[in-house]
Amino acid sequence: MKPSKPRVMEWAKSTFQPRFEHGDQAQAAHLCGTDDGSKLGAGFGRLTKASFEWTVQYDEIILVLEGEVTAITETETLKAGPRDTIWLPAGTRVTYQAEDALIFYAIQPADWAQPDSTEG
Repeated sequence: MKPSKPRVMEWAKSTFQPRFEHGDQAQAAHLCGTDDGSKLGAGFGRLTKASFEWTVQYDEIILVLEGEVTAITETETLKAGPRDTIWLPAGTRVTYQAEDALIFYAIQPADWAQPDSTEG
């Protein structure tokens, strides 16, 4: 796929959609990824009364914009507030927790969920 052209993505036009089976707790507004011909996926996320487990299938960085996010791994508890980041390498088992938070996330590879993905 040919990469998309550079562009500005306006916050006011962000559309949040439920994320996987945790849609009542996590919604995402997609910014870029495989549909742009990119190996990088990024977007905004809203976590509301969230507490759910996940195994990260990609390298991920989370920037907390509002609220507080807790990521509980097998070895430690990571707490991040506004302008703090959380780094999670691929394969990390994590429980995400947040009462009310807005985040920016970036993941690589963006195509982690594709059955024919050769990366990751």
